[in-house]
Amino acid sequence: MSASLNSPASIERAREYADAARGPAERRAAQLARARKTAFAALGSVIALAALGSAAWWYVSGLNYVTTDDAYVEAQVAAITPEVSGTITQVRVHDTQYVHRGDVLVVLDASDARLALAGASAAYEQAVRRVNGYFASADAAGADVVAKRADVARAALDYQRRRHLFQVNAISSEQLTTARNVLDDANAALKAAQNQLLAQQAMIRGADTGDNPEVLAAKAARDKAALDLSRTTIRAPVDGVVSQRTVQLGQRVTVGDPLMSVVPVGEMYVDANLKESQLARVKSGQRATLTSDLYGSGVVFHGRVEGLGGGTGSAFAVIPAQNATGNWIKVVQRLPVRIALDPKELAQHPLRVGLSMDVSIDVSSR
Repeated sequence: MSASLNSPASIERAREYADAARGPAERRAAQLARARKTAFAALGSVIALAALGSAAWWYVSGLNYVTTDDAYVEAQVAAITPEVSGTITQVRVHDTQYVHRGDVLVVLDASDARLALAGASAAYEQAVRRVNGYFASADAAGADVVAKRADVARAALDYQRRRHLFQVNAISSEQLTTARNVLDDANAALKAAQNQLLAQQAMIRGADTGDNPEVLAAKAARDKAALDLSRTTIRAPVDGVVSQRTVQLGQRVTVGDPLMSVVPVGEMYVDANLKESQLARVKSGQRATLTSDLYGSGVVFHGRVEGLGGGTGSAFAVIPAQNATGNWIKVVQRLPVRIALDPKELAQHPLRVGLSMDVSIDVSSR
């Protein structure tokens, strides 16, 4: 009997009898209370399911992804500096201007460089003519040696004749001595001519006019002057955006003075500073997704891990930490991880150096 009274049907009939006994206001309040209870139960179920789903998602994400918001856009910025000294006569670009490789950025006064090139060209022509003279002198020295050998042969024959005549007392000893002296002088002259020929041949040995050391040295000086003249026109080394322009018209600059920078916006990369506890599974080649505050979460960049830095930021700091002295508190270190970006995505959504990024690396892929 008690079981039938506690059945759901009995409870529902009892609730209906109770509702019938109540007034309209009481029945409406009871219905609202039951609806509120049902809504709270449903809301609690939804919250519980959401919590379980979120926990599962964070668990899976924590196993397969490494994330950080300590990441910034970087690039190999091209520093523009003059390679020759001079006065600025033209400045053809301004900050934020996009330039292509080879575009003229700055022009220096080229008057001194043109004069130097003219002098070096004249010195080169003079060296060529001088070396050609060496060849002509060598030919003349060779002909002189031939002539001196003929003189020696003639003096030797005359001396032999006079010696025979002296043996038969046909001439005096003085005449024989004179013939001997003539032969000695001819031999000495031949020796001098041969030495002169060797000296001239040493000036031209093993080379023609174009390969002569004097000509090569003069040519190098001329080429250096031509190079200095070309360096009075400073061109962009890469495609990019002009930044930090400090040069002004009429300014006198010397070699190495900073003029401006060109940022290659098409070759940007991201340095993601990951905690050391996140690096165990990070490898080169892994895929990464990135978002920037500039474009928001609606624009997703894709990249790949290029490599891990050689040391933490504190290790390369100007004043590195001295953990071996005084009190010590362990601080989790961060290591820069370079991520290369897709050039096509960079062309569609350009970035700038220093912008912050949110990075997620898929460490499940090897």
